[in-house]
Amino acid sequence: MTVYAVIRIRGHAKIRRTTVDTMKIMRLTRPNHCVVVRKDETSKGMLQNAKDYITWGEVSHETIARLLHQRGEVVGGARLTDAYVKENSKYPSILSLAKAIESGEADLGDVKGLKQVVRLPPPRQGYEGIKRAWNDGGAQGYRGTDIEKLIDRMLAKPKEAK
Repeated sequence: MTVYAVIRIRGHAKIRRTTVDTMKIMRLTRPNHCVVVRKDETSKGMLQNAKDYITWGEVSHETIARLLHQRGEVVGGARLTDAYVKENSKYPSILSLAKAIESGEADLGDVKGLKQVVRLPPPRQGYEGIKRAWNDGGAQGYRGTDIEKLIDRMLAKPKEAK
């Protein structure tokens, strides 16, 4: 896996200016926004700078495809579809785009008109604790492949009220 899913978990109060600038560069302007970034030295430095306000980990192409299929948006607010991806990029479907993103060959910017930020709802059952690190039982920082469990909780459909 050569990409990280990065999710902002905390709001905007009492943040250092350098951290605010780092999160703007990564397009994480609000809580529960998610971006997919390449796993390289530059992104690792940015992740370390903002580690107290975000969580991140490696994701598979299945999770990227699910994110894009359920919550991907194009300019204008319409949902992302396979037909849109085929028409506006060299990839025939969302799944093939997700595989290319995972391998590092593509980026979300390769699809013309696709918003690069995925807006997610809060996770079902809430975060583990937004003021503690993942290793200490909280939600902040690097969580490896466990980020997929968090994304699954964010993409889960709410239970029907009776």
